[in-house]
Amino acid sequence: MTHLSRRQFTIGSAALAALGSIATRAIAAAATESGLKDVFARDFLFGTTLTTPTLEHGNAPLLDLVAREFNAITADNCMKWEPVEPREGDWQWTLPDRFVDFGTKHDMHIVGHNLVWHSQVPAWVFVDEAGKPVSAKRLNERLEKHIRTLAGRYKGRIAIWDVVNEAIEDDDKGWRKSKWLQILGPVFVERAFHLAHETDPKATLLYNDYNEHNPGKRKFMVEMIQDYKRRGVPIHGIGFQGHIGLDYPDLKEYEASIEAIAATGMRIHITELDIDVLPHAWQHMGAEISALQQYSDELDPYTKGLPADVEAKLTARYREVFELFVKHRDKIDRVTTWGTHDGKSWKNGFPVRGRTNYPLLFDRQLHRKPAYGAIAEVATR
Repeated sequence: MTHLSRRQFTIGSAALAALGSIATRAIAAAATESGLKDVFARDFLFGTTLTTPTLEHGNAPLLDLVAREFNAITADNCMKWEPVEPREGDWQWTLPDRFVDFGTKHDMHIVGHNLVWHSQVPAWVFVDEAGKPVSAKRLNERLEKHIRTLAGRYKGRIAIWDVVNEAIEDDDKGWRKSKWLQILGPVFVERAFHLAHETDPKATLLYNDYNEHNPGKRKFMVEMIQDYKRRGVPIHGIGFQGHIGLDYPDLKEYEASIEAIAATGMRIHITELDIDVLPHAWQHMGAEISALQQYSDELDPYTKGLPADVEAKLTARYREVFELFVKHRDKIDRVTTWGTHDGKSWKNGFPVRGRTNYPLLFDRQLHRKPAYGAIAEVATR
């Protein structure tokens, strides 16, 4: 599969001609009969995630919804290093195979997530047989084997790989002080891209991160990309995770990052979009998650449902975010929501366990929320 273009999925010319004579709201209503993938066919791919429980146990109504609405899928956990290779050489292929088979069956763009991350890495990766820190040589060998084995198994079937995930700090502080950096230095990032490209030359390779609106992170990322391009590192795009809230980030800064990254020649993928409606947890304890539980009542105010005024704010926020995405559709190849419906969003458990959140486009009964109609109208103006 060749590198992606947002125009690979298009509505037929006859359908476009018919739709062209209908008012905007009627167009949105007609388009949503076949899903978000069709609503945004002229703009970008539209994706979602498949969770480990869904892959383990199945969920026919949810899987039918995914097949109807989306043309790209990401596995939220089953391809990360810890679940896919918990012990050296002990590969767990059942769920990744189900994930890829589902995407193949429904002719979707399949996203492999991820090859290298500082989190969800089994302890054995960074130690030797004596339990001491592994040598750089041995870690390089493990990195190579992991990428060649995982990406190689699905060569030609996975269209996009999140090659390296969250390796950059905010505020222009440089590389994250992970064990990868401590043992191998920053070369591990470009090494991963070379290995992924050698293993599957036709796959689109992304660097993926959060807080993409942060000016310092933006600056560091632009410099990284420019350096990589000069030296021939095979990087094709940047994943903007897109975990945002009702009042953050400033979308002017978000737009500045889209423009700055695109100006380097990179394609933009919105990889993990959701909109948090709950009060900010970090104001109480900074980053000390364990201490936040005492504020759970204050931080979990909507256990019986989302009030109408907050639902309206969520709908308006989704609308303005998608107005930005559609404005820059020449730069953006894909938008993926991190989760499909509110009941299975990670935002219900982070950073305080057990909260009731409402960050996605489908509710807990798999019904389309008002935000769904709002973004459909944006796509068809």
